[in-house]
Amino acid sequence: MANLGSLVKDTAIYGLSSIIGRFLNYLLVPLYTAQLAAASGGYGVITNVYAYTALFMVLLTYGMETTFFRFANKQEEDGGKVYSTVLTAVATTSTLFVVLVLSLLGWIAPAMGYGDHPDYVGVMAVVVALDAFQCIPFAYLRHKHRPIKFATLKLTFIFLNIALNLLYYWLLPKLYVSHPEVVGRIYDPAVGAGYAFYINLVCTSLITFGFWKELTGFKWQFDWSLMKRMLSYSWPILVLGIAGILNQTADKILFPFIYPGSDGHAQLGIYGAATKIAMIMALITQAFRYAYEPFVFGKASERDNRDTYARAMKFFIVFTLLAFLAVMAWIDVLKHIIAPDYWEGLRVVPIVMVAEIMMGIYFNLSFWYKLIDRTIWGAWFSGAGCAVLIATNVLLVPHFGYMACAWAGVAGYGTAMLLSYFVGQRYYPIAYPLRDITLYVVLTAVLTAMAMLPPIANPWLATAYRTIFVILFAAFIVRHEHLVPMLQRLPVVGRLFKRK
Repeated sequence: MANLGSLVKDTAIYGLSSIIGRFLNYLLVPLYTAQLAAASGGYGVITNVYAYTALFMVLLTYGMETTFFRFANKQEEDGGKVYSTVLTAVATTSTLFVVLVLSLLGWIAPAMGYGDHPDYVGVMAVVVALDAFQCIPFAYLRHKHRPIKFATLKLTFIFLNIALNLLYYWLLPKLYVSHPEVVGRIYDPAVGAGYAFYINLVCTSLITFGFWKELTGFKWQFDWSLMKRMLSYSWPILVLGIAGILNQTADKILFPFIYPGSDGHAQLGIYGAATKIAMIMALITQAFRYAYEPFVFGKASERDNRDTYARAMKFFIVFTLLAFLAVMAWIDVLKHIIAPDYWEGLRVVPIVMVAEIMMGIYFNLSFWYKLIDRTIWGAWFSGAGCAVLIATNVLLVPHFGYMACAWAGVAGYGTAMLLSYFVGQRYYPIAYPLRDITLYVVLTAVLTAMAMLPPIANPWLATAYRTIFVILFAAFIVRHEHLVPMLQRLPVVGRLFKRK
Protein backbone atom coordinates (compact mmCIF):
# COMPACT_ATOMS: atom_id res chain seq x y z
CA MET A 1 0.00 0.00 0.00
CA ALA A 2 2.91 2.36 0.70
CA ASN A 3 4.24 1.84 -2.83
CA LEU A 4 0.79 2.45 -4.28
CA GLY A 5 0.42 5.63 -2.27
CA SER A 6 3.81 6.81 -3.47
CA LEU A 7 2.82 6.07 -7.08
CA VAL A 8 -0.39 8.06 -6.76
CA LYS A 9 1.42 11.00 -5.14
CA ASP A 10 4.22 11.03 -7.73
CA THR A 11 1.77 10.71 -10.61
CA ALA A 12 -0.25 13.64 -9.28
CA ILE A 13 2.84 15.85 -8.99
CA TYR A 14 4.23 14.91 -12.42
CA GLY A 15 0.81 15.24 -14.00
CA LEU A 16 -0.11 18.53 -12.40
CA SER A 17 3.26 20.12 -13.16
CA SER A 18 2.96 19.14 -16.80
CA ILE A 19 -0.69 20.08 -17.23
CA ILE A 20 -0.35 23.36 -15.30
CA GLY A 21 2.77 24.17 -17.29
CA ARG A 22 1.03 23.50 -20.57
CA PHE A 23 -1.96 25.58 -19.51
CA LEU A 24 0.27 28.49 -18.48
CA ASN A 25 2.02 28.29 -21.84
CA TYR A 26 -1.37 28.83 -23.47
CA LEU A 27 -1.41 32.22 -21.77
CA LEU A 28 1.34 33.27 -24.19
CA VAL A 29 -1.04 32.85 -27.14
CA PRO A 30 -3.11 36.00 -26.47
CA LEU A 31 0.14 37.86 -25.81
CA TYR A 32 1.73 36.81 -29.10
CA THR A 33 -1.39 37.31 -31.19
CA ALA A 34 -2.01 40.74 -29.67
CA GLN A 35 1.53 41.95 -30.39
CA LEU A 36 2.18 40.11 -33.67
CA ALA A 37 -0.48 41.03 -36.22
CA ALA A 38 -1.82 38.14 -38.30
CA ALA A 39 -0.76 39.82 -41.55
CA SER A 40 2.84 40.10 -40.33
CA GLY A 41 3.22 36.33 -40.18
CA GLY A 42 5.08 36.63 -36.86
CA TYR A 43 3.00 34.04 -35.06
CA GLY A 44 3.25 31.81 -38.12
CA VAL A 45 7.04 31.93 -37.76
CA ILE A 46 6.78 30.91 -34.09
CA THR A 47 4.39 28.08 -35.01
CA ASN A 48 6.66 26.85 -37.80
CA VAL A 49 9.94 26.99 -35.87
CA TYR A 50 8.52 25.25 -32.81
CA ALA A 51 7.19 22.48 -35.07
CA TYR A 52 10.76 21.87 -36.22
CA THR A 53 12.06 21.85 -32.64
CA ALA A 54 9.44 19.27 -31.61
CA LEU A 55 10.60 16.97 -34.41
CA PHE A 56 14.31 17.41 -33.63
CA MET A 57 13.61 16.87 -29.95
CA VAL A 58 12.46 13.34 -30.77
CA LEU A 59 15.45 12.76 -33.05
CA LEU A 60 18.01 14.00 -30.51
CA THR A 61 16.65 11.91 -27.63
CA TYR A 62 16.24 8.85 -29.93
CA GLY A 63 14.23 6.89 -27.38
CA MET A 64 16.92 7.14 -24.69
CA GLU A 65 14.57 8.45 -22.00
CA THR A 66 12.45 5.30 -22.07
CA THR A 67 15.55 3.16 -22.63
CA PHE A 68 17.16 4.62 -19.51
CA PHE A 69 14.16 3.56 -17.39
CA ARG A 70 14.20 0.07 -18.87
CA PHE A 71 17.91 -0.60 -18.32
CA ALA A 72 18.37 1.28 -15.04
CA ASN A 73 15.72 -0.96 -13.47
CA LYS A 74 17.31 -4.22 -14.62
CA GLN A 75 18.90 -6.09 -11.73
CA GLU A 76 21.83 -7.23 -13.85
CA GLU A 77 22.71 -3.66 -14.92
CA ASP A 78 24.66 -1.01 -13.02
CA GLY A 79 22.23 1.92 -12.75
CA GLY A 80 25.02 4.47 -12.43
CA LYS A 81 26.74 3.18 -15.54
CA VAL A 82 23.46 3.21 -17.46
CA TYR A 83 22.82 6.84 -16.50
CA SER A 84 26.35 7.94 -17.34
CA THR A 85 26.33 6.13 -20.68
CA VAL A 86 22.97 7.55 -21.75
CA LEU A 87 23.87 11.05 -20.58
CA THR A 88 27.21 10.95 -22.40
CA ALA A 89 25.60 9.67 -25.59
CA VAL A 90 22.82 12.30 -25.66
CA ALA A 91 25.26 15.08 -24.70
CA THR A 92 27.61 14.06 -27.53
CA THR A 93 24.95 13.80 -30.23
CA SER A 94 23.33 17.07 -29.10
CA THR A 95 26.67 18.88 -29.26
CA LEU A 96 27.40 17.46 -32.71
CA PHE A 97 23.94 18.60 -33.84
CA VAL A 98 24.60 22.19 -32.72
CA VAL A 99 28.03 22.23 -34.37
CA LEU A 100 26.57 20.86 -37.62
CA VAL A 101 23.67 23.34 -37.72
CA LEU A 102 25.84 26.35 -36.92
CA SER A 103 28.45 25.26 -39.50
CA LEU A 104 25.83 24.93 -42.23
CA LEU A 105 23.60 27.79 -41.06
CA GLY A 106 24.12 29.72 -44.30
CA TRP A 107 22.55 26.83 -46.21
CA ILE A 108 20.02 25.48 -43.67
CA ALA A 109 18.33 28.80 -42.81
CA PRO A 110 17.45 29.70 -46.45
CA ALA A 111 16.28 26.13 -47.07
CA MET A 112 13.85 26.50 -44.15
CA GLY A 113 12.71 29.89 -45.42
CA TYR A 114 14.65 31.95 -42.88
CA GLY A 115 17.49 33.32 -44.99
CA ASP A 116 16.76 36.79 -43.58
CA HIS A 117 16.79 35.50 -40.00
CA PRO A 118 19.37 32.69 -39.67
CA ASP A 119 19.62 33.57 -35.97
CA TYR A 120 16.16 32.02 -35.45
CA VAL A 121 17.48 28.67 -36.67
CA GLY A 122 20.77 28.90 -34.77
CA VAL A 123 19.17 29.88 -31.48
CA MET A 124 16.53 27.15 -31.63
CA ALA A 125 19.16 24.55 -32.56
CA VAL A 126 20.93 25.32 -29.27
CA VAL A 127 17.60 25.29 -27.40
CA VAL A 128 16.51 21.90 -28.72
CA ALA A 129 19.95 20.43 -28.01
CA LEU A 130 19.78 21.66 -24.41
CA ASP A 131 16.22 20.34 -24.06
CA ALA A 132 17.28 16.92 -25.35
CA PHE A 133 20.20 16.82 -22.92
CA GLN A 134 17.95 17.88 -20.01
CA CYS A 135 15.55 15.02 -20.74
CA ILE A 136 18.01 12.56 -19.20
CA PRO A 137 18.51 14.35 -15.84
CA PHE A 138 14.72 14.82 -15.71
CA ALA A 139 14.33 11.08 -16.27
CA TYR A 140 16.93 10.47 -13.55
CA LEU A 141 14.86 12.53 -11.10
CA ARG A 142 11.82 10.39 -11.89
CA HIS A 143 13.90 7.23 -11.52
CA LYS A 144 15.06 8.39 -8.09
CA HIS A 145 11.48 9.35 -7.11
CA ARG A 146 12.18 13.05 -6.74
CA PRO A 147 8.97 14.56 -8.12
CA ILE A 148 9.29 17.81 -6.14
CA LYS A 149 12.55 18.85 -7.81
CA PHE A 150 11.20 17.66 -11.16
CA ALA A 151 8.08 19.82 -10.82
CA THR A 152 10.03 22.76 -9.39
CA LEU A 153 12.39 22.93 -12.36
CA LYS A 154 9.56 22.51 -14.87
CA LEU A 155 7.45 25.24 -13.31
CA THR A 156 10.45 27.55 -12.80
CA PHE A 157 11.07 27.42 -16.53
CA ILE A 158 7.40 28.17 -17.27
CA PHE A 159 7.12 31.14 -14.90
CA LEU A 160 10.45 32.61 -15.99
CA ASN A 161 9.45 32.19 -19.64
CA ILE A 162 6.10 33.90 -19.09
CA ALA A 163 7.69 36.75 -17.10
CA LEU A 164 10.25 37.50 -19.81
CA ASN A 165 7.61 37.26 -22.54
CA LEU A 166 5.42 39.72 -20.66
CA LEU A 167 8.44 42.01 -20.36
CA TYR A 168 9.34 41.93 -24.06
CA TYR A 169 5.90 41.64 -25.63
CA TRP A 170 3.85 43.84 -23.29
CA LEU A 171 5.75 46.14 -20.91
CA LEU A 172 8.77 47.19 -23.00
CA PRO A 173 6.68 47.91 -26.16
CA LYS A 174 4.53 50.27 -24.07
CA LEU A 175 7.54 51.99 -22.52
CA TYR A 176 9.30 52.22 -25.88
CA VAL A 177 6.58 54.54 -27.20
CA SER A 178 7.32 57.22 -24.61
CA HIS A 179 11.01 56.53 -23.87
CA PRO A 180 12.62 55.02 -26.99
CA GLU A 181 16.07 56.41 -26.19
CA VAL A 182 16.21 54.50 -22.88
CA VAL A 183 14.20 51.35 -23.61
CA GLY A 184 15.86 51.03 -27.00
CA ARG A 185 19.03 49.86 -25.26
CA ILE A 186 17.40 46.52 -24.39
CA TYR A 187 14.44 46.38 -26.78
CA ASP A 188 14.08 46.66 -30.56
CA PRO A 189 10.54 46.37 -32.01
CA ALA A 190 12.01 45.12 -35.29
CA VAL A 191 13.06 41.87 -33.61
CA GLY A 192 9.40 40.81 -33.33
CA ALA A 193 9.01 37.03 -33.19
CA GLY A 194 12.73 36.63 -32.51
CA TYR A 195 12.32 37.53 -28.86
CA ALA A 196 10.30 34.33 -28.31
CA PHE A 197 13.33 32.28 -29.35
CA TYR A 198 15.90 34.33 -27.42
CA ILE A 199 13.79 34.12 -24.27
CA ASN A 200 13.51 30.35 -24.68
CA LEU A 201 17.29 30.11 -24.95
CA VAL A 202 17.83 32.15 -21.77
CA CYS A 203 15.30 30.12 -19.76
CA THR A 204 16.51 26.74 -20.99
CA SER A 205 20.14 27.66 -20.29
CA LEU A 206 19.37 28.81 -16.75
CA ILE A 207 17.42 25.63 -15.93
CA THR A 208 20.47 23.56 -16.87
CA PHE A 209 22.21 24.88 -13.75
CA GLY A 210 19.42 23.33 -11.68
CA PHE A 211 20.87 19.91 -12.53
CA TRP A 212 24.22 20.63 -10.89
CA LYS A 213 23.94 17.69 -8.47
CA GLU A 214 22.61 15.32 -11.16
CA LEU A 215 25.56 16.21 -13.43
CA THR A 216 28.35 16.05 -10.85
CA GLY A 217 27.38 13.45 -8.28
CA PHE A 218 28.58 10.40 -10.22
CA LYS A 219 31.50 9.01 -12.19
CA TRP A 220 31.30 9.86 -15.89
CA GLN A 221 31.84 6.73 -17.97
CA PHE A 222 30.74 5.32 -21.29
CA ASP A 223 30.17 1.61 -21.93
CA TRP A 224 29.99 0.94 -25.67
CA SER A 225 28.72 -2.65 -25.32
CA LEU A 226 25.91 -1.39 -23.07
CA MET A 227 25.17 1.39 -25.55
CA LYS A 228 24.78 -1.09 -28.41
CA ARG A 229 22.24 -3.07 -26.40
CA MET A 230 20.35 0.11 -25.52
CA LEU A 231 20.31 1.26 -29.15
CA SER A 232 18.86 -2.11 -30.14
CA TYR A 233 16.07 -1.49 -27.65
CA SER A 234 15.52 2.18 -28.49
CA TRP A 235 15.25 2.23 -32.27
CA PRO A 236 11.59 1.05 -32.43
CA ILE A 237 10.79 3.76 -29.87
CA LEU A 238 12.52 6.31 -32.11
CA VAL A 239 10.50 5.18 -35.14
CA LEU A 240 7.28 5.39 -33.14
CA GLY A 241 8.27 8.80 -31.77
CA ILE A 242 9.07 10.21 -35.23
CA ALA A 243 5.76 9.01 -36.62
CA GLY A 244 3.90 10.36 -33.61
CA ILE A 245 5.51 13.81 -33.67
CA LEU A 246 5.08 14.13 -37.43
CA ASN A 247 1.37 13.52 -36.93
CA GLN A 248 1.39 16.63 -34.72
CA THR A 249 3.81 18.87 -36.60
CA ALA A 250 4.02 17.84 -40.28
CA ASP A 251 1.29 20.27 -41.34
CA LYS A 252 3.03 23.20 -39.62
CA ILE A 253 6.41 22.28 -41.15
CA LEU A 254 5.08 21.72 -44.68
CA PHE A 255 2.59 24.58 -44.87
CA PRO A 256 4.97 27.44 -45.85
CA PHE A 257 6.41 25.28 -48.64
CA ILE A 258 3.17 24.04 -50.20
CA TYR A 259 0.80 26.96 -49.66
CA PRO A 260 0.62 29.11 -52.80
CA GLY A 261 1.25 32.83 -52.48
CA SER A 262 3.48 34.97 -50.30
CA ASP A 263 1.40 34.97 -47.11
CA GLY A 264 2.13 31.38 -46.04
CA HIS A 265 3.40 32.36 -42.59
CA ALA A 266 0.42 34.68 -42.06
CA GLN A 267 -2.03 31.88 -42.87
CA LEU A 268 -0.07 29.42 -40.74
CA GLY A 269 -0.19 31.88 -37.85
CA ILE A 270 -3.98 32.10 -38.10
CA TYR A 271 -4.24 28.31 -38.16
CA GLY A 272 -1.75 27.88 -35.31
CA ALA A 273 -3.53 30.42 -33.10
CA ALA A 274 -6.98 28.93 -33.72
CA THR A 275 -5.78 25.42 -32.94
CA LYS A 276 -4.67 26.59 -29.50
CA ILE A 277 -8.34 26.86 -28.55
CA ALA A 278 -8.88 23.30 -29.72
CA MET A 279 -5.90 22.19 -27.63
CA ILE A 280 -8.16 22.31 -24.57
CA MET A 281 -8.99 18.80 -25.72
CA ALA A 282 -5.29 17.89 -25.58
CA LEU A 283 -5.19 18.92 -21.91
CA ILE A 284 -8.04 16.53 -21.15
CA THR A 285 -6.31 13.73 -23.05
CA GLN A 286 -3.05 14.34 -21.21
CA ALA A 287 -4.75 14.42 -17.81
CA PHE A 288 -6.45 11.12 -18.62
CA ARG A 289 -3.12 9.66 -19.80
CA TYR A 290 -1.32 10.49 -16.56
CA ALA A 291 -4.05 8.78 -14.56
CA TYR A 292 -4.62 5.84 -16.92
CA GLU A 293 -1.08 4.68 -17.76
CA PRO A 294 -0.12 3.76 -14.17
CA PHE A 295 -3.53 2.12 -13.76
CA VAL A 296 -3.19 -0.10 -16.84
CA PHE A 297 0.37 -1.19 -16.26
CA GLY A 298 -0.32 -1.64 -12.58
CA LYS A 299 -3.06 -4.06 -13.53
CA ALA A 300 -1.06 -5.73 -16.31
CA SER A 301 0.01 -8.60 -14.06
CA GLU A 302 -3.59 -9.60 -13.54
CA ARG A 303 -5.16 -12.04 -15.94
CA ASP A 304 -7.99 -10.12 -17.52
CA ASN A 305 -9.14 -6.54 -17.14
CA ARG A 306 -10.68 -6.16 -20.57
CA ASP A 307 -14.08 -5.16 -19.24
CA THR A 308 -12.40 -2.38 -17.25
CA TYR A 309 -10.47 -1.19 -20.32
CA ALA A 310 -13.68 -1.14 -22.36
CA ARG A 311 -15.49 0.88 -19.71
CA ALA A 312 -12.56 3.30 -19.42
CA MET A 313 -12.64 3.82 -23.18
CA LYS A 314 -16.33 4.65 -23.08
CA PHE A 315 -15.93 7.19 -20.30
CA PHE A 316 -12.96 8.80 -22.04
CA ILE A 317 -15.04 9.28 -25.19
CA VAL A 318 -18.08 10.48 -23.24
CA PHE A 319 -16.21 13.18 -21.36
CA THR A 320 -14.22 14.36 -24.37
CA LEU A 321 -17.50 14.69 -26.25
CA LEU A 322 -18.84 16.74 -23.35
CA ALA A 323 -15.73 18.93 -23.60
CA PHE A 324 -16.24 19.25 -27.36
CA LEU A 325 -19.80 20.46 -26.85
CA ALA A 326 -18.71 22.85 -24.09
CA VAL A 327 -15.96 24.43 -26.23
CA MET A 328 -18.38 24.92 -29.11
CA ALA A 329 -20.99 26.40 -26.77
CA TRP A 330 -18.52 28.87 -25.28
CA ILE A 331 -16.56 29.64 -28.46
CA ASP A 332 -17.69 33.28 -28.36
CA VAL A 333 -15.92 33.62 -25.01
CA LEU A 334 -12.91 31.39 -25.72
CA LYS A 335 -12.11 33.15 -28.99
CA HIS A 336 -10.85 36.12 -26.98
CA ILE A 337 -7.80 34.00 -26.15
CA ILE A 338 -6.52 35.14 -29.55
CA ALA A 339 -6.59 38.57 -31.19
CA PRO A 340 -9.55 39.48 -33.47
CA ASP A 341 -7.51 39.38 -36.67
CA TYR A 342 -6.97 35.65 -36.04
CA TRP A 343 -10.67 34.85 -35.63
CA GLU A 344 -11.15 33.81 -39.23
CA GLY A 345 -9.37 30.59 -38.28
CA LEU A 346 -12.00 29.60 -35.70
CA ARG A 347 -13.70 27.37 -38.27
CA VAL A 348 -10.93 24.80 -37.79
CA VAL A 349 -11.62 24.43 -34.05
CA PRO A 350 -14.30 21.69 -34.22
CA ILE A 351 -12.31 19.77 -36.84
CA VAL A 352 -9.09 19.87 -34.82
CA MET A 353 -11.00 18.82 -31.69
CA VAL A 354 -12.36 15.78 -33.53
CA ALA A 355 -8.79 14.90 -34.54
CA GLU A 356 -7.68 15.26 -30.89
CA ILE A 357 -10.49 12.94 -29.75
CA MET A 358 -9.37 10.38 -32.34
CA MET A 359 -5.80 10.70 -31.08
CA GLY A 360 -7.04 10.06 -27.54
CA ILE A 361 -8.98 6.99 -28.66
CA TYR A 362 -5.87 5.75 -30.49
CA PHE A 363 -3.87 6.23 -27.28
CA ASN A 364 -6.43 4.13 -25.39
CA LEU A 365 -6.36 1.46 -28.07
CA SER A 366 -2.56 1.36 -27.98
CA PHE A 367 -2.51 -0.56 -24.71
CA TRP A 368 -3.30 -3.88 -26.35
CA TYR A 369 0.06 -4.10 -28.11
CA LYS A 370 1.90 -2.71 -25.10
CA LEU A 371 0.36 -5.34 -22.83
CA ILE A 372 1.43 -8.20 -25.12
CA ASP A 373 4.89 -6.67 -25.87
CA ARG A 374 4.20 -6.11 -29.58
CA THR A 375 5.06 -2.42 -29.70
CA ILE A 376 6.18 -2.67 -33.34
CA TRP A 377 2.48 -2.50 -34.21
CA GLY A 378 2.43 1.03 -32.82
CA ALA A 379 5.14 2.05 -35.27
CA TRP A 380 3.14 0.63 -38.18
CA PHE A 381 -0.12 2.30 -37.12
CA SER A 382 1.47 5.67 -36.42
CA GLY A 383 3.49 5.45 -39.62
CA ALA A 384 0.38 4.75 -41.69
CA GLY A 385 -1.48 7.63 -40.05
CA CYS A 386 1.48 9.93 -40.64
CA ALA A 387 1.65 8.97 -44.34
CA VAL A 388 -2.06 9.73 -44.77
CA LEU A 389 -1.69 13.06 -42.96
CA ILE A 390 1.30 14.17 -45.05
CA ALA A 391 -0.32 13.07 -48.33
CA THR A 392 -3.54 14.92 -47.47
CA ASN A 393 -1.61 18.09 -46.68
CA VAL A 394 0.49 17.95 -49.85
CA LEU A 395 -2.51 17.27 -52.08
CA LEU A 396 -5.09 19.61 -50.52
CA VAL A 397 -3.29 22.56 -48.89
CA PRO A 398 -2.58 24.22 -52.29
CA HIS A 399 -6.34 24.24 -52.94
CA PHE A 400 -7.93 24.67 -49.50
CA GLY A 401 -5.24 26.30 -47.33
CA TYR A 402 -5.14 25.60 -43.62
CA MET A 403 -8.58 23.93 -43.68
CA ALA A 404 -6.81 21.01 -45.38
CA CYS A 405 -4.40 20.84 -42.39
CA ALA A 406 -7.33 20.41 -40.02
CA TRP A 407 -8.94 17.66 -42.10
CA ALA A 408 -5.57 15.98 -42.62
CA GLY A 409 -5.36 15.54 -38.84
CA VAL A 410 -8.73 13.79 -38.84
CA ALA A 411 -7.64 11.56 -41.74
CA GLY A 412 -4.28 10.70 -40.15
CA TYR A 413 -5.48 10.00 -36.62
CA GLY A 414 -8.59 8.29 -37.97
CA THR A 415 -6.42 5.90 -39.98
CA ALA A 416 -4.21 5.03 -36.99
CA MET A 417 -7.27 4.65 -34.76
CA LEU A 418 -9.11 2.28 -37.10
CA LEU A 419 -6.04 0.17 -37.83
CA SER A 420 -5.30 -0.22 -34.11
CA TYR A 421 -8.89 -1.17 -33.39
CA PHE A 422 -9.30 -3.83 -36.08
CA VAL A 423 -5.86 -5.40 -35.63
CA GLY A 424 -6.27 -5.23 -31.86
CA GLN A 425 -9.56 -7.12 -32.03
CA ARG A 426 -7.65 -9.97 -33.63
CA TYR A 427 -4.73 -10.16 -31.20
CA TYR A 428 -6.31 -8.83 -27.99
CA PRO A 429 -10.09 -8.63 -28.44
CA ILE A 430 -11.92 -6.24 -26.13
CA ALA A 431 -15.70 -5.88 -26.19
CA TYR A 432 -15.95 -2.11 -26.41
CA PRO A 433 -19.54 -0.82 -25.92
CA LEU A 434 -19.87 0.38 -29.52
CA ARG A 435 -23.64 0.83 -29.26
CA ASP A 436 -23.35 3.24 -26.33
CA ILE A 437 -20.40 5.05 -27.93
CA THR A 438 -22.35 5.52 -31.16
CA LEU A 439 -25.31 6.85 -29.18
CA TYR A 440 -23.13 9.49 -27.51
CA VAL A 441 -21.47 10.50 -30.78
CA VAL A 442 -24.80 10.93 -32.56
CA LEU A 443 -26.30 12.80 -29.59
CA THR A 444 -23.29 15.16 -29.50
CA ALA A 445 -23.64 15.87 -33.22
CA VAL A 446 -27.36 16.60 -32.87
CA LEU A 447 -26.97 18.82 -29.80
CA THR A 448 -24.05 20.71 -31.38
CA ALA A 449 -26.13 21.39 -34.51
CA MET A 450 -29.09 22.56 -32.41
CA ALA A 451 -26.81 24.80 -30.34
CA MET A 452 -24.84 26.39 -33.19
CA LEU A 453 -27.30 26.73 -36.08
CA PRO A 454 -29.75 29.39 -34.81
CA PRO A 455 -28.24 32.82 -35.66
CA ILE A 456 -28.03 34.79 -32.40
CA ALA A 457 -26.30 38.16 -32.74
CA ASN A 458 -25.70 38.82 -29.04
CA PRO A 459 -22.68 36.68 -27.99
CA TRP A 460 -23.74 36.51 -24.34
CA LEU A 461 -27.27 35.42 -25.24
CA ALA A 462 -25.85 32.92 -27.72
CA THR A 463 -23.53 31.48 -25.05
CA ALA A 464 -26.38 31.21 -22.53
CA TYR A 465 -28.57 29.44 -25.11
CA ARG A 466 -25.81 27.00 -26.09
CA THR A 467 -24.97 26.24 -22.45
CA ILE A 468 -28.44 24.71 -22.10
CA PHE A 469 -27.37 21.92 -24.45
CA VAL A 470 -24.18 21.30 -22.46
CA ILE A 471 -26.27 20.90 -19.32
CA LEU A 472 -28.69 18.57 -21.10
CA PHE A 473 -25.83 16.39 -22.32
CA ALA A 474 -24.23 16.28 -18.87
CA ALA A 475 -27.60 15.34 -17.32
CA PHE A 476 -28.03 12.58 -19.90
CA ILE A 477 -24.58 11.18 -19.02
CA VAL A 478 -25.39 11.15 -15.30
CA ARG A 479 -28.73 9.43 -15.86
CA HIS A 480 -27.68 6.97 -18.58
CA GLU A 481 -24.51 5.88 -16.74
CA HIS A 482 -26.22 5.74 -13.31
CA LEU A 483 -23.68 8.13 -11.82
CA VAL A 484 -25.93 9.62 -9.13
CA PRO A 485 -24.78 7.25 -6.32
CA MET A 486 -21.13 8.05 -7.11
CA LEU A 487 -21.79 11.80 -7.29
CA GLN A 488 -23.61 11.69 -3.96
CA ARG A 489 -20.38 10.54 -2.29
CA LEU A 490 -18.42 13.57 -3.48
CA PRO A 491 -17.58 16.20 -0.84
CA VAL A 492 -19.53 19.48 -0.88
CA VAL A 493 -21.24 19.01 -4.27
CA GLY A 494 -22.55 15.56 -3.33
CA ARG A 495 -25.47 17.08 -1.43
CA LEU A 496 -26.81 18.53 -4.70
CA PHE A 497 -27.47 15.01 -5.98
CA LYS A 498 -29.16 13.66 -2.89
CA ARG A 499 -32.87 13.12 -3.16
CA LYS A 500 -34.91 15.08 -0.64
